[in-house]
Amino acid sequence: MSYAYGEYHDGPDPLAPPYDVRAALDEMGDAVLSGSTPLDALRDLLRRGLPGAPGRRGLEDLLRQVRRRRRELRDGTRLDGTLERARALLDKAIGQERAELQRESEDSGETGEALDDARFREAMLDTLPSDTARAVQELAGYAWRSASARQTFEELRDLLRREVLDSRFRGMQEALANPDPAAMERVRQMMSDLNDMLDRDARGEHTQDDFDRFMQKYGDMYPENPRNLEELVDQLARRAAAAQRLLASLTPEQREELAGLINHTLEQAGLAEQMSRLGEALHARRPDLAWGAPERVSGERPMAMGDAVTALQELADLGDLESALRQDYPGARLDDIDEEAVRRALGRSAVDDLESLRQVERELEAQGYLRRNRGKLELTPKAVRRLGETALRRVFSSLESGRRGDHDQRDAGTAGEPTGSTRQWRFGDEQPIDVVRTVVNGVRRGGGAPVALSVDDFEVVETERRSAAAVCLLVDLSYSMALRGTWAAAKQTALALQALVASKFPQDAVQIIGFSNYARVLRPDELAGLEWDMVQGTNLHHALLIAGRHLDRHPDFEPVVLVVTDGEPTAHLMRNGAPRFEWPPSQETLTLTLAEVDKMTRRRATLNVFMLAADDRLREFVNEVARRNGGRVFSASADRLGEYVVSDFLRARRTR
Repeated sequence: MSYAYGEYHDGPDPLAPPYDVRAALDEMGDAVLSGSTPLDALRDLLRRGLPGAPGRRGLEDLLRQVRRRRRELRDGTRLDGTLERARALLDKAIGQERAELQRESEDSGETGEALDDARFREAMLDTLPSDTARAVQELAGYAWRSASARQTFEELRDLLRREVLDSRFRGMQEALANPDPAAMERVRQMMSDLNDMLDRDARGEHTQDDFDRFMQKYGDMYPENPRNLEELVDQLARRAAAAQRLLASLTPEQREELAGLINHTLEQAGLAEQMSRLGEALHARRPDLAWGAPERVSGERPMAMGDAVTALQELADLGDLESALRQDYPGARLDDIDEEAVRRALGRSAVDDLESLRQVERELEAQGYLRRNRGKLELTPKAVRRLGETALRRVFSSLESGRRGDHDQRDAGTAGEPTGSTRQWRFGDEQPIDVVRTVVNGVRRGGGAPVALSVDDFEVVETERRSAAAVCLLVDLSYSMALRGTWAAAKQTALALQALVASKFPQDAVQIIGFSNYARVLRPDELAGLEWDMVQGTNLHHALLIAGRHLDRHPDFEPVVLVVTDGEPTAHLMRNGAPRFEWPPSQETLTLTLAEVDKMTRRRATLNVFMLAADDRLREFVNEVARRNGGRVFSASADRLGEYVVSDFLRARRTR
């Protein structure tokens, strides 16, 4: 094999290691644990930029640059520069002509044909319209007596010809730097060939070879070097739309004057018909562009017509880019951002920054942390486990240092001392792999080297069984949790408890139950993206029913029931399965709920309640629960809820 190496010019470092998306996931985790949805957390991450990636900007930084550039263009631009220059040249030519006529009058004396002609010309100059366009039209056939005036007027006509063409074809000023009849004839032929090519394309007869021949012949007139007809149409249409916006942005008097100059210039150059054909074709192909929409500019620096069109074209591109970078519309994705627009507006480094953000979004899905379910972004069980570990670390960091050694368990999955035997690995197992038995299984199955292992070959070390607990965490999902700002703490607590049981007590059977008007079992992968329910009702009765079934399925396990709520029961489940909500709480709701508390007592399950509010009704209810059941009541603040719940669970496990 042979390799060819060349000098590195542009783009991201091809030898740079891939970005570690775990840091990005941890950043998302902070937002998720604070109550955001996975989609909102990802969008916030992309807006802020990537942790651990110095120099890489987020969408907010790119958006800030775009807005700064828009302000610069709006505050530093005046659109009537060509009109101002045309008026100045016209006044100069007329002044030079008047000076020549005055000299001729003085030389001819007080009478004579030359004097009459000079006075007639002076009268004609005196009656010229104040409108620059109409004045230029009337002077088109004027026989100048002053050579310098004739030269100045030709300079004016050349200026208008270059500016008008440059306003439609970017870079035409360079192509017509030294205009002559042959150059203008080539422009006319180019426009005719361009219109014919667009007509053939509309009939379905255009080919790429036709475009290549066109560019080979006229490529010097298109410095942007389009690769196909679609790119050429896009470039011409955006510039033509910007030219229309230029006229719309002027005052009515300026608009009429400049439009007259444009029309007169095109007619004099023999391009009016071809330009009209081209404008109609471009408008039909790109009706989505802001044709004729005025742009507000307030600068002091006058710009030539071609430059002003370029500025307005850039302003339109920046406006579209700003909308895409905001990502505030339904279904927004980073793929919606036009990479070429970013390159034109902000340079290559911004394209690299955008690609880094896109890579994170792709890698989070490719590495199994995110998935899309019916268009909705969700965290996978792998990501939820990592967030649970983060939540657990937060809880342990707030516990007393003297007790931390009892909790910080790093060899996850070891439920006890090894028994000396092994068993086949099952999905979700975190026990150590028995390497010897695994390799032996692969050799037996494959019969030679190298050994190719399959999933069925893996075996894990068995450990002795410890006492197991059936754990139920009942979490209030009602709307009041969000209003009081306690919902994020409740979700973080659920994740931390789930992670603790999975890592240190894998033999335990844990069930998270959320309740509002109804109660439902929450899977571990649902916890991170879980949101509170915007409904009325705190149906603790239904939640205790579900928890009781979980305890009954594990009769040999020690029962542990924890309740997190900010209000007394206001709903119960009727016989037909429908919830019934009443405020203030009805006696029926309280009776049915306390009946389930009594059933928990008969199961030997202690209910520990964590109050997130200090309402008198709630305090009265939980005191009655404690009296009937013997459990404890905690009045926990939101920032210490996780510490209270985890500490109580560990205390209960140590006691048993």
